[in-house]
Amino acid sequence: MKRLGIADRAFLLAETREAPMHVGGIHLFTLPQGVQEQRFLHQMADNLRATEQFQSPFGERLKMGPLGALGPVFWEPDDALDPDYHIRHSALPRPGRYRELFALVSRLHGAMMDRHRPLWEMHLIEGLQKRQFAVYSKYHHAAIDGIRSMHLTQSMFSTDARARIDDSPLSVQAWERYRARLQQAEPLGDAQVRNVAEALKAQLDSAANLYGGLKQCAAAWTGRGAGLNLPWLNVPRSSINTPVDGARRFVAQSWPFERVRAVGKALDGTFNDAVLAMCAGALRRFLQNLGELPEQSLKAMVPLSLRRAGDIDSSNAVATVSADLATHLADPVERFETIRSSMRAGKALLQDMTPREAELFVLLTQMPGLLLMPLGLTSRFPPYSTVISNVPGPRRAMYWNGARLDGIYPASIVTEGVALNITLVTYDQNVDFGITACRRSLPQVQRLIDDMEDALSELEEAAGLRAGKAGASTGTGTKAKTKTKTRTKVKAKAKAKTKANTKTKAKSGAAAKVRPKTGARDTAQTASRRDIAPDRQA
Repeated sequence: MKRLGIADRAFLLAETREAPMHVGGIHLFTLPQGVQEQRFLHQMADNLRATEQFQSPFGERLKMGPLGALGPVFWEPDDALDPDYHIRHSALPRPGRYRELFALVSRLHGAMMDRHRPLWEMHLIEGLQKRQFAVYSKYHHAAIDGIRSMHLTQSMFSTDARARIDDSPLSVQAWERYRARLQQAEPLGDAQVRNVAEALKAQLDSAANLYGGLKQCAAAWTGRGAGLNLPWLNVPRSSINTPVDGARRFVAQSWPFERVRAVGKALDGTFNDAVLAMCAGALRRFLQNLGELPEQSLKAMVPLSLRRAGDIDSSNAVATVSADLATHLADPVERFETIRSSMRAGKALLQDMTPREAELFVLLTQMPGLLLMPLGLTSRFPPYSTVISNVPGPRRAMYWNGARLDGIYPASIVTEGVALNITLVTYDQNVDFGITACRRSLPQVQRLIDDMEDALSELEEAAGLRAGKAGASTGTGTKAKTKTKTRTKVKAKAKAKTKANTKTKAKSGAAAKVRPKTGARDTAQTASRRDIAPDRQA
């Protein structure tokens, strides 16, 4: 039996009916040519069930003592596992739009899982238009984190459209085959040397590193944090930070990866900085339209992976950084620079710590939540405004027995006081966003999709990556800056590129405002997003 770690048990302790602690999402596929949909999906379901030994965590259930999750908790094999309970086949009502798909996933994602069974479900969903089908999966966060789920995805699928998998991709054999493939990429000796070095460092430096981190936290609370943000520090209240119930609302959308990365590069930041700035601009617009934009900036919890290279078995290996989203700033460039500075400060706080130290440090900084959650006060004193998580996915097109994987749209957790979660996966040539919200708190969360497109366009104009009319309204009450007036620290090579490609980029910018038909897929060269959002509602 495998014992659950502190981080794994924390998700069991935090779970309530109003805040289920499972993650998952939609894998969207296009059927292979010439196959009949129902027959193909029945074959895939039979293939998933066709194993006598499921890999971890699919073949295991929780074992607790008298203290429940407060005491020791283990994973033990489930000798009575019922594959038909966990692997299900569903059909959408006509006309089979993404609206119907998201409505089904919203309902499935709001339901808690039975702790007497292995904590996972997989739903094969037929009836989508344009010969597409979907697989909605969910796993308890005590069993799987985002990186582990991406390893699972890559172990199940192939980069070869002609490849066929005979045994179940959920079997132990499939997982061992994937492990062997990864070990060929990294010699075992290198990993052993690194692990020994980390063990020595943990013995010598742990106390000093934790003390230094806590000292920096104390400085941040007294206003001397040099851009460092912490949970509960100057977090404003908004309609995002409310009590939640068990009903969920899920929407999704894709944008070209190169389009987002170009913004980060032009503004001397990272891809993740650009993602955060895109989300920050969208949240600013969203709350402005509701008349609820706080004077103080929203803060976001940003998970960082602590997983060692070659570690594909850990359930959870993450730390978190608190990012200042600078939503109080109208200038998109100033907003980007503030986000970049806060992320650098947060990463610097953890950079000298081992994964074990970072995990312990994050738990220490989250201690106030142990008091606020049982008292129902988290919505009055939220640790963050929202969660924004970036999960690296496979960068090549993948296939499942010939069915092309079109997108990976993650669905995550909302909790008391944090009613919105934005998670994204970088897959192939796109960035696939999944937005999960409490239906009661944010019933019109689908409007964030348009706000994110507007925010990305605003950043592109400010960075000089696309033509914009001087003085044109951006929808935020400010004026969009042209390339000659922007106060960015744009790299010189980006400026040179802009002058050479102004006409080309202007055409791309115009294309971004033309919404393709529902279900249309963009190529890598297209500047517009792949529109899979549901029909807009007033």
